Amino acid sequence: MRVRRRTPLLAASLVLALGAGPLAAPALASPSSPAAVCTTTPSNGALCDAIEGLPDEDATAALVRLGGTEGSWRGSSGVRDLVSGRAADPNARFRAGSTTKVVTAAVVLRLAAQGEVDLDAPVERYLPGLLGPEFTVPVTVRNLLNHTSGIQPGDGWGDSFAEQYAHRHDTLSPQRVVASAVAKGPAFTAGERQQYLNVNYTVLGMLIEKVTGRPYAAEATRLVLRPAGMRHTYFPGTDPRIRGPHNRGYQAVPRPDGTTRLVDVTEWNQSDRWAAGDMISTTTDLERLVTALFGGRIVPEPQLREMFTVPADIPDATYSAGLQRWEHEGTVYWFRTGARHGYSSAIAATEDLSRTLVYSIADTDAKDTAPNPVADRILAAALM
Repeated sequence: MRVRRRTPLLAASLVLALGAGPLAAPALASPSSPAAVCTTTPSNGALCDAIEGLPDEDATAALVRLGGTEGSWRGSSGVRDLVSGRAADPNARFRAGSTTKVVTAAVVLRLAAQGEVDLDAPVERYLPGLLGPEFTVPVTVRNLLNHTSGIQPGDGWGDSFAEQYAHRHDTLSPQRVVASAVAKGPAFTAGERQQYLNVNYTVLGMLIEKVTGRPYAAEATRLVLRPAGMRHTYFPGTDPRIRGPHNRGYQAVPRPDGTTRLVDVTEWNQSDRWAAGDMISTTTDLERLVTALFGGRIVPEPQLREMFTVPADIPDATYSAGLQRWEHEGTVYWFRTGARHGYSSAIAATEDLSRTLVYSIADTDAKDTAPNPVADRILAAALM
């Protein structure tokens, strides 16, 4: 898999894990490529320029929504699929990846506001026997929310794209993932460090089901999606398809001769990501999520403060409940990125909602550790 070697425009905290089965070669922008569609109020030529020229080697489509006190901006670029070359659907559904964690955190915080969950209580109170005797210091619900639990990562279908792709239609249960993580024992004592891992939110999904007696998806829909007006968002479970209108996602795979082929990865069973990352959404719905959430319409005070609070006693901590803190030129943004093969997304906003940003990119290398250049351009134009 290729490695991007461009210099990132943003701080390391905004490094994105972005995502993209088989075609002959990458489809690059040409004079016949669809032009970016930009709706600006007021005009924002920089953002329109940021997504112009797709598809290229880094992305096949991009959807962007910018909002706040200075007005709104909507843009889309690229293609719906590389076979037909039709213009990208600006209302397309996509795999939202780890932006699912924002919803999961909001569910837990709502349950806390209702007195059904104590954030300072050990996880074992709600899930007896989950953690082994190696966890001598209790892991609390708050430790899971802000990634200070010390639980190690769970096992998946392998580390390489080839291994994972071979199992794209298979089901790996969240319970099995958690069991493999717990069996390794703690990586560190709960509360001592911060380590961002999906397993924390997978356990939270289990906790939600145990406390409510209802499926995670049902509770997330009842407590978050419906109040936020997220009518086009859902949790696919073991279904590998994306229901409804969507742009297809691709992964760039190197050949032995040094050339690249694009593999269509649109259909993929994401059940192992579950409450940590299997949500399917739209940019409109994610914008509704951030505005309703930051506006206090989903989680009441004081529980909402958990989303804007990082552990004060951990050096360089940036993660809160469901979000991550990033400061640029004196302005603090709270954001969450998400990535599954073929799709990447992000939400970012100031706490007072004076600036909001949502985007989805059909990235051709989801798990590259370097920032996607298209995402870099969007972020530079929108937030800087």
